Amino acid sequence: MKYDSALIAGKLRRWEKYLDNYRLPDWEEIPDLGLYMEQVIVLLKQYLDYMPPELKEEQFITAATINNYVRMRVMPGPEKKRYYRLHIAYLIIICSLKQGMSLALIQKIIPMDIDEEQVRSIYESFIRMHSHAAQYFEDQVRLAAGQILNHEDAPSWAFKKPEELIIETAVVGTFSRLLSEKLLLLEGHTLADGDDLEIVDKKR
Repeated sequence: MKYDSALIAGKLRRWEKYLDNYRLPDWEEIPDLGLYMEQVIVLLKQYLDYMPPELKEEQFITAATINNYVRMRVMPGPEKKRYYRLHIAYLIIICSLKQGMSLALIQKIIPMDIDEEQVRSIYESFIRMHSHAAQYFEDQVRLAAGQILNHEDAPSWAFKKPEELIIETAVVGTFSRLLSEKLLLLEGHTLADGDDLEIVDKKR
């Protein structure tokens, strides 16, 4: 791999500025008018505008994927082909998490067959945690890339090469996914289930 450090530094500064201003919509900001599929896709792309322009052509939000979520009972189906606030909240959470988590585990976070107030509570908690995670990620990248960004107070362990930062963030992403999956698998267990949990853990 060969990268221009000045180019990477510029991209990192733009990403940091973007995250400073990025936030998911509050519950009341989500339309509850009954939108058709095409309108939902446009709205979701606005809400989840975090992908690099180079990757947007892959169409990470499509009618086919949304229909698949309904078919797999990951989210409720539309009402007479219209999607309301509840549906869009499900989709925001699903589309945000599916980058690093399986649909089966996402179902544990926001299960089906719960009432709208429960969905609202889960969604509001999710957007708070999403904001905190974005800030934490931004802070960690600023430290790790301190020497690439030419920060005077960069720690001695900060990476000098973009290649190192790329590998490090990929590995962190892998460990983060493993940890969230391991913790989700503890649902319903207690310390007394130690033997069973050890078996489950060995399978991981």
